[in-house]
Amino acid sequence: MASEILRDLLIIFGLSIPVVFTFSRLRIAPLVGFLLAGILAGPFGLGLISEGEEIELLAEIGVVLLLFTIGIEFSLKELLKLRRIVLLGGGLQLSITAIAVAFFFFWLGNSWENSVFMGLLVALSSTAIVLKLLQERGEIYSAHGRTSLGILIFQDVAAVLIIIFIPLLAGTPGEDTVFFELILKGAGLIVLTLFSARYAVPFLMYQIARTRNSELFLLSVVVIGLSVAWLTSMAGLSLALGAFLAGLIISESEYSVQALGNVIPFRDMFMSIFFISIGMLLDLDILREHLLLILAATFTVLCIKVLVNALCTFLIGFPLNTMVLVGFSLSQVGEFSLILAGVGFASGLMSSAIYQEFLDVAVLSMVLTPFIMGVGYRTAAFAQNLPLPRILKSGWYGKFHEPPEKGPENHLIIVGYGVNGRNVATAARAAMIPYRVIDINPETVRQEKLKGTPIFYGDAAQKDVLEHAGIRAAKSVVVTAGDPVSARRIIEAARRLNPSAHIIARTHFLSELDQLYSIGANEVISDEFESSIELFARVLHSYLVPGNEIDLLSTELRADNYRILRSPEIRRKMVCELALDFADVEVQSMRVVKNSKASGKTLGELEIRKQYGVTVLAISRSHKLISEMRAETELYPDDLLLLIGSPERIEEIKGLFAEEMTFEGEKTVTEEETV
Repeated sequence: MASEILRDLLIIFGLSIPVVFTFSRLRIAPLVGFLLAGILAGPFGLGLISEGEEIELLAEIGVVLLLFTIGIEFSLKELLKLRRIVLLGGGLQLSITAIAVAFFFFWLGNSWENSVFMGLLVALSSTAIVLKLLQERGEIYSAHGRTSLGILIFQDVAAVLIIIFIPLLAGTPGEDTVFFELILKGAGLIVLTLFSARYAVPFLMYQIARTRNSELFLLSVVVIGLSVAWLTSMAGLSLALGAFLAGLIISESEYSVQALGNVIPFRDMFMSIFFISIGMLLDLDILREHLLLILAATFTVLCIKVLVNALCTFLIGFPLNTMVLVGFSLSQVGEFSLILAGVGFASGLMSSAIYQEFLDVAVLSMVLTPFIMGVGYRTAAFAQNLPLPRILKSGWYGKFHEPPEKGPENHLIIVGYGVNGRNVATAARAAMIPYRVIDINPETVRQEKLKGTPIFYGDAAQKDVLEHAGIRAAKSVVVTAGDPVSARRIIEAARRLNPSAHIIARTHFLSELDQLYSIGANEVISDEFESSIELFARVLHSYLVPGNEIDLLSTELRADNYRILRSPEIRRKMVCELALDFADVEVQSMRVVKNSKASGKTLGELEIRKQYGVTVLAISRSHKLISEMRAETELYPDDLLLLIGSPERIEEIKGLFAEEMTFEGEKTVTEEETV
């Protein structure tokens, strides 16, 4: 069994590489390449894979992971904002589409049961394909993206009800308590979601994040997602709906960005399997035999759904542009329709011929979705120039037309909130520079969030974490991580996502300098070199070297990535070339002690400069500075004198201010303070 699954995976992935590569070079959505690869590899194509049960299982995992990631990206607060779209828009779309298609099939001579069932199948759209395309275009939060998502959520919930409704349409007696049980299960699931999102999951994720173990964190995220999906399935609801709810639960915690970054690689792999498995369902023999019929049916379905979707979008208040984009985006038949078609076929609601033809129509509509959405964008642009009524162009429910909240621009991203990160943030606040912080320490994130710091938990080396921080619009990135491996990964990811960002990195190790520059850092600050430069600057300051010359030397030492310090063969600027004219000069302060020789004498009487070669720069008396001194300036006890002279002369003059030796032979007491 394992070898067969491995062989099938090798075939589909091996076939997908050249197909997707070709489509990418032609600027066609990779999704179409996966569908075509599935058609070629499937039993109706080249016959490389005849039995696809295992592949279908992997494909279902892909759908679960897609809905899980969508739930993580979409918070409960955002979902509540969409309640009008979900309930009203989704209800209208499903009802009107199902009724229109049902009347069409009934007009063709089918029974009303079969007609209603076909109407419900056609009404559903592909959550996986639409959301994947919207994510690739970055439009999941646009007006038409949010509307499409709301309607798709309603459809996914409705698919569960349709499964329960199928036995009634087929004439199979069902239990009277089915709907009552479903309501109770749904209510219990909502309570579980709210409780988990508010209390259970944040507490659990905080404890796990404190371990700093990335493997444990990933396992915990997967277990939470699968647990909720499994509970939902046990309650009779769909796995995909449960995965979406699990994502919503995690989205309410500060660990959602990191969780999303961990899951996305698995989602992309399994989603490719899903699209390949959809392509494997297309029966090329039936397509050849009934080509015109299937093409006509596909075109009819697309037209009906475009018109109905646009109408429903207008009825809930959206403008023309959104109407057109939603209409074309949701025009295909969905993956849940394929599942429901199998149940309906087993229940006798569909004949074998109609079932196969419906599969071909559904898969063909999915294959055409990227092209149909492209037509939708061009149609929307064209419709804006038509002389249509204002209410049609601008919509009638003004609440939806509020401008979306703009993300940060030209901001600073600080990676790591240790001592250096905090100092950079403090300086950014003082300079009124907008910034965002990424940190991997959950305790730091929790504490700083309570203070209002724009910080969130995550590994900055992950693409989704950086994008959540607005890396594409950032002006600068400061990487304070001391770990060289982490710093390299972060710099590489940041440079790849924003080639124009100014990246400043910190490192402990001299050996990392050239490598960090080579992978994209604009500036690298070395702890060792910076400490050396600062120490040397303090030494020069003690020699009274002018400040501008110290700054010039510091700049030269930092120039060219500390090249002077790192390369002994390069001639350095000698210290003797600096202005060390005051190297033998010392500045000290001395206190005038009571009963000393200087106490009560004037500066003229003491002749300090003439006798000792020392100059009095200033006098501090009762904490007041006397800078203008004359020969008649008298010295009082406790005066503090600021003196300048050679160290030897300063030493000689100490006795002038010390208390004189007494007749009893007591030692002279000297009080002095040194600057």
